[in-house]
Amino acid sequence: MPAHPALRSRAAILCLAALACAAGTAQAQCTSTLPAPRLLVERFINADCEDCWTQPRARLSPPPSSTLVLDWIVPGRQGDDAPLAAAAVRESESRLAELGRATPADSDLHVTDLPAQPTARLRVGQGPAVADYLGITARFTPPARAAGPYRLGVALVEAIPAGTEGTPIARNVVRNAFEALWDVRKALSKKERQDWLEVRAMRIPDGAQPERLRVLAWVRDGAGRLVAGAQTRCD
Repeated sequence: MPAHPALRSRAAILCLAALACAAGTAQAQCTSTLPAPRLLVERFINADCEDCWTQPRARLSPPPSSTLVLDWIVPGRQGDDAPLAAAAVRESESRLAELGRATPADSDLHVTDLPAQPTARLRVGQGPAVADYLGITARFTPPARAAGPYRLGVALVEAIPAGTEGTPIARNVVRNAFEALWDVRKALSKKERQDWLEVRAMRIPDGAQPERLRVLAWVRDGAGRLVAGAQTRCD
């Protein structure tokens, strides 16, 4: 039975409180590390195509540590009856639209370069799972004197090791995602104009294993160019 809205709200508040406590004490949490990623690799799989999961065309084995890898499962024509329907997310359709790409009949691959010497900085973190939520933070520092606007993309991914769950390659399956817009010119205080802090509680979908969850994020400028990327690593 789905949780009552009041209980979900309470869980989200507790999740954010746990994240704040983890950030303010010696409690371990997952944070991003340097150096900054150099590539964003996005693999799109139609939920109808089971072979695309078990026999992938596009392989990154193993992906370099300087690469952000996202595995988007796109809703298929079979709906809830599709072989991969349990992991399909509607945000994958929005992402394809942003890239100007159609929903693939089977699978698709898109690779974008990130700046070799970034002038912007992005850091991400995640706290412990509380009930069905995970608290995340994203802090973006833009280049000096840059006004934006900037668009932040955040994906909560489940890291699935190679040789498990039917996949021969390691994957970062997107389980939840959101976008946020920031315009420096509309910031109220000097501190807000210097950097951007996003704090959220993201719902953990049914079936996801919390210990496998990681946060990947990227920022685009007003022209759609990637200016920064980051991913969490857990000790």
